[in-house]
Amino acid sequence: MSDKVILVDINDKIIGEIAKIEAHEKALLHRAVSVIIFNSKGQMLLQKRALNKYHSAGLWSNTACTHPFPGEDNKTAAQRRLKEEMGIHAEVFKIFDFIYHEKLDNGLTEHEFDHVYIGISDEPPQPDPNEVSDFDYFERNFLKNELSSSPKHYTVWFAILFDRVYDFIDQQHLRERLITYNQTS
Repeated sequence: MSDKVILVDINDKIIGEIAKIEAHEKALLHRAVSVIIFNSKGQMLLQKRALNKYHSAGLWSNTACTHPFPGEDNKTAAQRRLKEEMGIHAEVFKIFDFIYHEKLDNGLTEHEFDHVYIGISDEPPQPDPNEVSDFDYFERNFLKNELSSSPKHYTVWFAILFDRVYDFIDQQHLRERLITYNQTS
């Protein structure tokens, strides 16, 4: 396990490595991965981050997230962290990436080039309590209302990627395809 993250430029070109905490202290752009899993009903699986996390503790977020290890590809990192955090193995595929820069309430700053992956699974989550304090499946409209009325209950990156994930699904007509795929596999 590495405590280093991959520093990148605005085109996601690798420019170096640095300790994870230092990247967040200095607000340096680094690579990240976010994973969102849906069940066969089309509900989004979220986790509530453990209270011992060094930032964004106790907030609801996407199914899993991580920083790829130096030398590790993004998809491998996504599947690794999904298994580590939630005990789920699922096929995932990348839908988009984005850069964000947000100051956190503990003095750290998120400045990430985030690669977003989605997948579908009905495998029961078995979360690691050191990473996850709770989890649940949510309907789209419920989350949309929650993000509007109670944004401080969610991680900054999840609030940014939420609409974009559903925009992608709607544009690609993926909801029906994902559910059909899951029922036939």
